[in-house]
Formats: sequence, structure tokens, C-alpha cells
Amino acid sequence: MAATATFDFREDDRAPVLALRGDWTVDTIASLEDDLSALAARLKPGAVVDVGELGRFDVAGAYLIDRTFRDSPAGKETRIAIRGQHVNAIKLLQAARKSNAEPAPPPEKLTGVVGVLDSVGRSVGAVGEEIIETIGFFGQTLTVLAGMITNPRRIRWVSIVHTMEVAGLNALPIVLLLSFFIGMVVAYLGARILGDFGATVFTIDLVAFSMLREFGVVITAVILAGRTNSAFTAEIGAMKMRQEIDAMRVMGIDPMDALVAPRVIAMLVMTPILTFGAMMSGILGGLLVCWGELDISPAMFFARIAEVVPAQHFWVGFSKAPAFALALAIIGCKQGLSVGGDVGSLGQRVTTSVVQAIFMVILLDAIFALWFLEMNW
Repeated sequence: MAATATFDFREDDRAPVLALRGDWTVDTIASLEDDLSALAARLKPGAVVDVGELGRFDVAGAYLIDRTFRDSPAGKETRIAIRGQHVNAIKLLQAARKSNAEPAPPPEKLTGVVGVLDSVGRSVGAVGEEIIETIGFFGQTLTVLAGMITNPRRIRWVSIVHTMEVAGLNALPIVLLLSFFIGMVVAYLGARILGDFGATVFTIDLVAFSMLREFGVVITAVILAGRTNSAFTAEIGAMKMRQEIDAMRVMGIDPMDALVAPRVIAMLVMTPILTFGAMMSGILGGLLVCWGELDISPAMFFARIAEVVPAQHFWVGFSKAPAFALALAIIGCKQGLSVGGDVGSLGQRVTTSVVQAIFMVILLDAIFALWFLEMNW
């Protein structure tokens, strides 16, 4: 049975003495907290703890004694002097003193030109680190995909088909709708501007060129960046917060095989399909405007496209889809795996994922445009 925890305090001529008696454990010290708090003001520098009659002693009791001395005029810098013999009193009191961590001082806030330069430097450093991490993740993903090509048994077909449906097929209606309206807007602008020069027939060329080369694939990629890419980050990030990914590693399941590769493969398959649908939907929107506003029949519309629009423009736009798909899937999965343990980190990573994805779409589209211009395609 545990002995009751008590103490005596004697103010000797040489130094105050705090004598501990009984068992000072987590089960016995609850009633002593107020008395020790009141005693703290009387513990002058040089106070001694007498452990000669101390029974059992644990970390809770050591913390209570250490806190009493830290609240005394002697302060936290004074070493606790021990009188008497005890098995672990010294070690536990030392451990209690070391475990006490003061709150970190607030960071120094720089102002003026120095503050601006510091902020810019930190931002540039963060961007550089993010670029290096993304490139490394891209290489790791390519390695996993290459391993699946050499060993098809690693491919998780069920996950791929499920992701194709959720992330790709379910996005088809919104992609078709927005592309349809974009085609109509391009046709209206072309009809208005070209009509001033008596060249309204070239509205057909404008709609076909813009939807096949640029708008079809870019609209698809931007929609996927806001819809699918963010969903990838949120799904994987939520699993990271719930420690499900750690559990997968414990069970011998590689998250790259189970989470990243199926999403990348699904995007590589579905993005070209969605791009084709966006191209056709945009051309349909332009056809309706030309038919209703310019009195150009559908037969003339398609005959004009077949006559003046080479097939290479379709392949130029279509060839961008796999590159956009790869960039979107890698960014979404990488940001999901970078989520920390709190909800704030999840929201920050989802936002970063969408911003990076849209930025990469525009950047890759500009690079493709320069490349095809130099190749005269």
C-alpha cells in the first residue's frame, strides 16, 4: 500500500530544508500541489531537499518538486541540492529539470529594406526547394512506371479503372459544357471583328484553329487542375493525416505503387479522351454561332474546315494532353504526400497543388507553342 506523501519545511541557519516523506508518485501527490505552491516563495537560494525518508518516487513527483524550485526566488537556474540517500531521486530531478522547455522566443521581425530582402530570399529558397523535390518525385514516378512495364503484375487495374471513372469520366460533362461556350465566344468575337473587313467566312478558320491547337487541351487541363488535381491532393493528404500511408508501409505496400501510379496512368488515359471531347464540343459551339448569326450552313462549315485546316493542328493540340496529364498527376500526388499532421497543412497543400498545376499548364503550353513555331507546325 502506498505511503502518504508529506513534507516538512525547516528554515535552518545555513539553508532551508525541504524534507520529503512517504511515496511521491502520481497517485499520492495531488493534495500537495497547493501547499507546495505556497511554499515556493520561502525557498531561498541554497535550499536543500532531504530525501532520507523518501519512499517511492516517480517523474510526476520529481516534476512537482522541480516546479516548486523553479517558482521560488532562486529561479530555474539554481541546482537542486540533495541531502540523504535515495535510489533514483537525483536522476529523476535532473530529468525533470531537463524536460522543462521554455516557450521559444518570438522570431525577430525585420522591417524596411532588410525585411523585404529577407522575405524575397526566403521565398526564392522555398521555390527552389519545391522545384528540386518535384523533379525528384517526377524521377521516382517514372522509375515506378518503368518497373510496372517490366512487371505488369504490379499494376493495380481496379484502382486505375476507378480513378478513370471518378477523375476522368465524371469530369466529361463540365469539360464539354465549358468548351462549348468557349467555342461560341470565339465565334462571336471572330464574327464581330472579321465582319468589319468582309471576311466573316474566316470565323470558321478561327474557331477550328483555336479549339484544335490551344483551347481544347488547355481548358481540359485547367478544369482537371481545379477538379481532379485538388482531389488527388486531398485524398492522399487525408490518408497521410490519418497515418494510413504509414500503415501501408508497415504492411509492405509501397504508396507509389498503390496511390501514385494508378492516378498517373488513369490521367494519361483520360486526359486525351477529354481533350478530344473538348475540341469537338468547342467546334460545335462555333458551328451553332456561324449557323445562327452568319447564315453559314453546317455543310459549308465542315467543308471549309476540311479544306483549309490541316490535320496537323489536331495532332499538335492532342500531343499536349499526355504531358499535361503527367504534370497534373505528379503535382497532385506529390503535394498530397507532403501534407503534415494538421488540417491547416492539408488546406495549404491543396491550394499549392492547384496553383502549381495551373502554372505548369500555362508554362508547358508556352514551351509547346515555341517548339511548334520553330518546327513550323
